[in-house]
Amino acid sequence: MSTTRTTSPVIWYELMTSDHKAALPFYAHVFGWTLAQNEYTSPEYTIVNAGTFNVGGLMTLPAEACAMGARPCWMMYLGVADTEAAIARITAAGGKLQMGPQDVPGVGRFAVVADAQGAHFYIMKPISTEPLPQVPDGTPGVVGWRELHANDGEQAMAWYAAQFGWKQVDAIDMGAMGQYRLFTTDTLAEGGVMNRMPDTPVPFWTFYFNVGGIDAAVERVTSKGGQILMAPHQVPTGQWIAYCSDPQGAMFGMLSEKR
Repeated sequence: MSTTRTTSPVIWYELMTSDHKAALPFYAHVFGWTLAQNEYTSPEYTIVNAGTFNVGGLMTLPAEACAMGARPCWMMYLGVADTEAAIARITAAGGKLQMGPQDVPGVGRFAVVADAQGAHFYIMKPISTEPLPQVPDGTPGVVGWRELHANDGEQAMAWYAAQFGWKQVDAIDMGAMGQYRLFTTDTLAEGGVMNRMPDTPVPFWTFYFNVGGIDAAVERVTSKGGQILMAPHQVPTGQWIAYCSDPQGAMFGMLSEKR
């Protein structure tokens, strides 16, 4: 984790689910994840690896969150230089503070926030000043793409640019669906922002994990009780994607260079 860059990178991913111990075998089968052996893995929180690289953490949703209507989902952490200052900027720009700020001993100070259109994510000032690991593009099992489904993609892109220094590097015309805006937190495109589909109730972030072949990955998802929400198809980059949910209802995408 690092805070040396002027922009805010994604520094962590987290699955909040109804039972993280039950979720682990599913993702281990689909992506080949293994349990990370370190001081932060506990009965309440599981850190997983793809090969030698950390993927993120799995935790069970707190009872109070479930009582408030929280559903299983994947979320991201954005690295910031000062958690309180970031909260002040976010709320002044129409975002909301959902929880925190609070400390994770030995890790950092975090908060749960929502952008100006309601999509949720974490912010964190990490304690470590070590640079982020350089994960080769296409590494199986890690997040290869991030995607925001917004009420208004143009406004959302401008909001994240103003708050976190992100830059739009390209746009793809999707006709009646509007522009698909490619953004970066560094130099290369790392994700996209689009107008959400009419049948999507609220704005949200979603994450695509790299796989070696999309058809085989789809079979692994369904063989362990997951569902395919959007069948494999090719996108303008030439890559193949599919959109899924795990057996507990958390949605995620898969991304591959080949069918």
